[in-house]
Order: sequence, then structure tokens, then C-alpha cells
Amino acid sequence: MNMKITALSILITSVFASGFVSAEDKYDYIETPVPNQIDDLQDDDKDGVINARDLCPQTPARSELDNDGCGTFINTEESIDLHILFANDSSEVQPVFMTQVREMAAFLEEFPSTSIELQGFASKVGKPEYNLELSKQRAFAVEQLLLDYGVDASRIQIVGFGDTNLSVFGDDEQSHAQNRKVVASVVGYKGHVKEEWSIFTKIEK
Repeated sequence: MNMKITALSILITSVFASGFVSAEDKYDYIETPVPNQIDDLQDDDKDGVINARDLCPQTPARSELDNDGCGTFINTEESIDLHILFANDSSEVQPVFMTQVREMAAFLEEFPSTSIELQGFASKVGKPEYNLELSKQRAFAVEQLLLDYGVDASRIQIVGFGDTNLSVFGDDEQSHAQNRKVVASVVGYKGHVKEEWSIFTKIEK
């Protein structure tokens, strides 16, 4: 057996030593191609998804991600109402209603995608044309207070109804007082990012 192996080794050595190479073994030299990297393989937001396929490059840290690098959001809904009453023939906001204005401004700051429509009303006392203008002035007065708290003017719309569309009917002073008002209702949508599970995640009991 060893003699056969030795003979085969001698044969192979003699073939290579003689320089015998078939035509099929000859190839033209080809330079090593230079790779052209067109995709961005970086991961700027460190979420494990490369920039080239990351559709949400500003994903908060520790977010639970989908295949596009976007976080999973849990939508919650909150709302706030504004109801301010005015004295007869007045557009001055009384101090007792300032808390509502501050809370509305804070709500609009928390939900920057929302906007507000201030609806002004007047009681059915006096001329309709005057009441229409008065209802607008009341809405403008509330708007100015919101602007003072930092709300952008583009997020506020004014609508005056005058003495039309009354909420309380009657010719007594109490009915008139309830119709001298500015009202608004805003619903905000806030997305809470769902965090990925880890060994430090607490399970609510």
C-alpha cells in the first residue's frame, strides 16, 4: 500500500515539474473588483436598524421596534373643555375663569398637533349686529390670553355666533347670563412609545 502511495506521489510531482498544464486550466488575470457601497450601513439612532432601511431615524431609546425601525405606539385620548361666562355688554374675562385658560394653554402645549376653535356667543339683548361683533370680541379676548401663555396664533380659530344658537332660552337675567359665553372643546392624541422587554422590566401586578 505504501508503495502505491509513493508511486502516485512521484507521478504527481513529475507532472508539475514538467510544467504540464491543460488549456482549460489557463485563465486571464482579473483585478479584484472594488466594492461600491451605496447603502448607508450606519445606525445613527442606535436602534439596531441600519439607516438605509430605517424609516423612523429618531426612535426613542429602548423602544419596541418593527422591521422598519419604528416604535410601537399606544394611543391614548384626552379632552378638555372651556366654558367662560361674561358680564352684560362686556368682553372682559373675569379672574375666576383664568384657571380654565391656563389649563387650556397647558393642554395645547402637551398636544402640539391639536388646535382650538373659540366660539363666542351673546344673549338676545340688543341689536343682532352688535351682538355678533360682541361675541367675536369675547372670543378674541380669550384668544389673547392663550397667546400670552405661548399658544401659537395659527392654532386658534375664532367663530362668533352673536345671539343665534342660544343654549338657554328665556327672557330672564339668568338665561341671558348663561348665553354670554365663549366655549371650546379640544381632543388631543398622544402616542406613548412601548418599550421593549428586558430583564429589568417590571410586570404590573
